[in-house]
Amino acid sequence: MRRAPLPLALLLLVLAGCMAPADDEPPPGRWRPKPGLAWQWQLSGRLDPTVDVPVYDIDGFDHPKSAVTDLHRRGRKVICYLSTGAWEDFRPDAGHFPKAVLGRGNGWDGERWLDIRRTDVLGPLMAKRMDMCREKGFDAVEPDNMDAYANRTGFPVTAADQLRYNRLIARLAHDRGMSVGLKNDLDQIPQLVGDFDFAVNEQCAEHEECGALTPFIRAGKAVFHVEYELGTKEFCPGATRLKLSSMLKKYELGVWREACGAS
Repeated sequence: MRRAPLPLALLLLVLAGCMAPADDEPPPGRWRPKPGLAWQWQLSGRLDPTVDVPVYDIDGFDHPKSAVTDLHRRGRKVICYLSTGAWEDFRPDAGHFPKAVLGRGNGWDGERWLDIRRTDVLGPLMAKRMDMCREKGFDAVEPDNMDAYANRTGFPVTAADQLRYNRLIARLAHDRGMSVGLKNDLDQIPQLVGDFDFAVNEQCAEHEECGALTPFIRAGKAVFHVEYELGTKEFCPGATRLKLSSMLKKYELGVWREACGAS
């Protein structure tokens, strides 16, 4: 005996239920932070997971997967800090970098600029670091030292070399389902805003450069910003007007923070 056809509305509901993704499937697309999100940036000291902000930026090497999982449990998105433009002698993979790609010191103890022209060498090494971030469950990557062309590195790095390398880093993160931020490198924002999901900036107010970050804001992408030398009364009004996610930190980037606004 043939069954009576289902009413159209009920049939559509049944079909929708059949096509709905399983609960354990990840949502489509990667995380895309919007302007104005409050954040915490902690790269030293014992991690304090209790700061009531939606975004944390922590060192990718220093923290285990359990720390990322705990922050997720608390409702945070978590950014993996990596140095992609400088070699650090204290990292577990430091011995994998050939001496030929190590340049001048970058002003921090144990760190030297990398020859970013050598993507044949650095690409696979950075891919492994991105794999580490993904395996630990990070939502995004903050690649540091992304403006070698504007510094004395010991190598004849050009702006074109920098664009090529920065886009490689962005692609490595995206291929692993993570979003990626452009660190500083203000002069190349017009060329790179489409390749990156957010920006991370230090001291744009002190150097009167925050206006250069507006392409990210116009594109609906967050700008995570810190100052070290200015007081919040000096930089917060302008930063808030530009919709930057701004706070005052100390240079060691420990737990302490003083954010613009109530966060």
